[in-house]
Amino acid sequence: MSDEVLITRDGPVMILTFNRPEARNAMTWAMYERLQRACEEIDGDDSVRVLVLRGAGGKAFVAGTDISQFTAFQSAEDGLAYERGGDERIGRLERVKKPVIAQIQGYAVGGGFGIATACDIRIATPDARFGAPIARTLGNCLSMEAYSRYLDVLGPSRLKELIFTARLMTAEEAHAAGYVHEIVLPEHIEGRVRELALTIAEHAPITLMVTKEAVRRIQEQRRARGGEDLISLTYTSADFAEGVRAFLEKRRPQWKGK
Repeated sequence: MSDEVLITRDGPVMILTFNRPEARNAMTWAMYERLQRACEEIDGDDSVRVLVLRGAGGKAFVAGTDISQFTAFQSAEDGLAYERGGDERIGRLERVKKPVIAQIQGYAVGGGFGIATACDIRIATPDARFGAPIARTLGNCLSMEAYSRYLDVLGPSRLKELIFTARLMTAEEAHAAGYVHEIVLPEHIEGRVRELALTIAEHAPITLMVTKEAVRRIQEQRRARGGEDLISLTYTSADFAEGVRAFLEKRRPQWKGK
């Protein structure tokens, strides 16, 4: 697992690299756990002022959760536990006291879309793509917190259209929506992110922390909770089981609405 998540330092900047390029950096449970531990480490180290997240290989930031792990799901509780765990993981990333920059090349979809959304600043290459194409792939759903998080940055109309069509936003569209802060060519993105991170690292850490936490608290007050009935319905459906099988078998799922 240590090779699947790489952590390095560049002065006051901690850099976490999702390192499964052969799987487009799809997240295993162990990778999610390492991300959470990194959040604890950065908050416990005053010498770290900024966290940068990136994906190895240049083709994807994170292309979701490793789908093979869903084959073990057998009950509503499996789906509920997965969504609760996702809320905990993404919520912990949001609560990191230092600014977090997402350096995005290629796909940031599914779980990767969630990770990118929890970051404070998103810098992307022109080939970056964003979304949660669950209506086309697995036939699962998101938690109420996840839907709320996307509503904060995209608005209800754009979010519903993305989910309904299962399409991915381009970098240009995401930039126009205010989701992506800058679009940078691949050969320049590492240098630009480093420049930005070092600039932020020079600024008053308490001001940054308080501003970040104030915004998070305001957003948290607006977020919906619950939705267990919706999650249970989705993860116990025949369509979800078919979606997982079809994905692993590399074929189109045959939806029955049951």
